[in-house]
Amino acid sequence: MVRLLRPKQWTKNLLVFAALLFTGSFNDSGLLTVAVFAFVSMCAASSATYVFNDLKDVERDRAHPKKKNRPIAAGAVSKSVAIGLGIVLAGLGLSVAYLLGTDSLIIVSTYLAIQVFYNLGLKRVPVADVYVIALGFVLRAGLGAAAIEVKLSGWLIFCTGALALMLGFGKRRHEFIQQGEERETTRQSLVHYNRTALDALVIMFATAAALCYGLYTLESKTAEQYPGIILTAPFVFYGITRYVLLVFTANEGGEPEEVLFRDPHLVFSIILFVIAAILAILGYRPPLLER
Repeated sequence: MVRLLRPKQWTKNLLVFAALLFTGSFNDSGLLTVAVFAFVSMCAASSATYVFNDLKDVERDRAHPKKKNRPIAAGAVSKSVAIGLGIVLAGLGLSVAYLLGTDSLIIVSTYLAIQVFYNLGLKRVPVADVYVIALGFVLRAGLGAAAIEVKLSGWLIFCTGALALMLGFGKRRHEFIQQGEERETTRQSLVHYNRTALDALVIMFATAAALCYGLYTLESKTAEQYPGIILTAPFVFYGITRYVLLVFTANEGGEPEEVLFRDPHLVFSIILFVIAAILAILGYRPPLLER
């Protein structure tokens, strides 16, 4: 039953803490508590979408080498139980969002709505399928900002969106190669892609993500207030480079959250990024940095 919720994918929901970190609000216990509730809301809402996605794609999942082991496809959880669980999870996500405020409720409702459209047809449309997933990441970051009542930075939208598109096209590339001639039976949008286009899209959005974040550490309001934030950039660049290397040399990227915690380079990049960000927000700045 727990596997049906896909707890490994809750790592994506850590984006709700981005606004808390970059506004220097992480030392406020009240705002931290609010951010945790936002995280719970998004975990419940995202798990609801995973349940309904598995229900709709059960036959396709049974033809997939890995997805056939998902609880519904494998017959471990009945469809009626899954429907009930999905409804409860969606209700929980919306209820917690309601407690957080109108903006939070709108964001979680929007997230659930776009997932409905995704499952009804957008998942079969090339490029649009990945953009919908990327929008989900942006909404996660937006929920974190709305919950603690701060403005959502345009920089945060672009950085989050570019990173999400890199991960999304990396995943499509992995699926395209792995499925071979059977790809249409597991994901219809794959038949409209080709290897060259997917390679180019991964590289394009990896470049965009690095460029957006680099400019953010130099030109954003956060950078003006906390100049030391530039110290986080090398870890972001290293993480992106490492991910691209794994995508092209080891055909990784099928499950980004697994790659994230399996590769020590990425793990240490994230840890050092968080440490550098906290130091910057606490007031540290490189002694030779001109501002």
